[in-house]
Amino acid sequence: MGAKNRVIAGDYNGKMISQNFGMVMLSTGLFSSFNLDKETIEKYEVMDETHTKSAASAVGRGLVGGFLLGPVGLLAGLSAKQIGVHTIALQFKDGKRSLIEVDEKIYKTLIKKCF
Repeated sequence: MGAKNRVIAGDYNGKMISQNFGMVMLSTGLFSSFNLDKETIEKYEVMDETHTKSAASAVGRGLVGGFLLGPVGLLAGLSAKQIGVHTIALQFKDGKRSLIEVDEKIYKTLIKKCF
């Protein structure tokens, strides 16, 4: 399953994130959007798999892996993560905060624009 390329929690929940002409945009309405870059974002934090995967989900994957493949499957199930999907917490300069899920392409552009 791929990235949603949208805000998944917080301010702007459900709004789409896109990339056009080297810019990452957050759509706020039918014809309105703004750039996600160092001019609008105060700080960001990339959430790794320890932040985004629940313990119950990891245990469930581990049990299925252990049942099917033995001890090696148990370890594989516990360490599974979504490749190419990035979850990022954003704090905007206006005080709003959003949690976004983006694909690899948008992730790389966003990180460059916020540097």
